[in-house]
Amino acid sequence: MQKVALITAASRGIGAACARELAARDYKLVLMSRSEQIHDLAKELGGAAFQGASDSEDDLQTLVSLAMASYGRIDAVINNTGHPKKGPLLELSDEDWHDGLDLLLLNVVRMMRLTTPVMLAHGGGAIVNISTFAAFEPSARFPISATLRAALAAFTKIYADQVAASKIRINNLLPGYVESIAQDAATIAQIPMGRQATTEEIAKTAAFLLSDDAGYITGQNIRVDGGLTRSV
Repeated sequence: MQKVALITAASRGIGAACARELAARDYKLVLMSRSEQIHDLAKELGGAAFQGASDSEDDLQTLVSLAMASYGRIDAVINNTGHPKKGPLLELSDEDWHDGLDLLLLNVVRMMRLTTPVMLAHGGGAIVNISTFAAFEPSARFPISATLRAALAAFTKIYADQVAASKIRINNLLPGYVESIAQDAATIAQIPMGRQATTEEIAKTAAFLLSDDAGYITGQNIRVDGGLTRSV
């Protein structure tokens, strides 16, 4: 039986690369994005799609309902999302922080509430959350992202411990700078590999974490950053 994967923010960049990688590995796909282009990608890959936002609880419910109506099961989830507002730390408003909470942390909490019963009913599953290298080396360039994705790491570990015996695995993937957002020469000079990641490299790592080859990996934060981070 083909596995079924949900991917959010899937119309371009890392999300679209993940969709293409999983399609190549024979997954059935249910995709979501704010962009209407998501329907074209789903048609290309033979999947289903819904135009919606990962920071909307109602849209996540609609996505899960679409998956169940289309395929009757959910085996894998990639929680990808957009980028929160950036700016000087103390100039970010409460609204900016609350928007970031919905976008970067509650999106995963809500998705896990919706999909965990489905995975339990079908004997397990795997989840990958697209996070950031700045979750453990906080950067003032990304204050909301760095702060809330550190919280995502804590949630992921707690959730992983609770569902591991039920054959559900969850891991965070922490990209560095990816080619879908061009960086200046000074930023690239900080990367030991001397270049940004391709979206395909991130997608292949996500696909590995979803696969049976990663069957004993859960609750982890996997850096895919070309050596950018310094902590060991």
